[in-house]
Amino acid sequence: MDAGSGKKIEGTTMVERLVDHNSLIQAIEAGISKQELMKQFGYKTFGALKVSYLNALMALDKIPAVNNKRRERKVDNVVGINSRGSLVIPRKLVDSLGLDKTTLFRVVKDGTDLFLKAKSRPPKTILRKKRR
Repeated sequence: MDAGSGKKIEGTTMVERLVDHNSLIQAIEAGISKQELMKQFGYKTFGALKVSYLNALMALDKIPAVNNKRRERKVDNVVGINSRGSLVIPRKLVDSLGLDKTTLFRVVKDGTDLFLKAKSRPPKTILRKKRR
């Protein structure tokens, strides 16, 4: 499609129209009928006109933008003990907490509960023999 009427998004059949937001909003606020608006701006369906109008309102900060971020997925925080007696923390939980194999924990017992508290590693020091 040419740049004046719209652009085709690769891999989809959706067409995004390049419309001046101000002129569309002014035409709608002037009370022009929907048939005339569709003809003037080149829309085939009323739904496409409505979507374009909402996009124009969001672009000009007349209404808040739609939050389309995905919610963070819940991570199973059940930890098990394997046959060697080691705690097994699920990979998704390790990734979501930003842990790696160098992370150390201190285990704190409180009644029947256990707590894992992150512990920082001491800085590495290089020991050298003294020369005589």
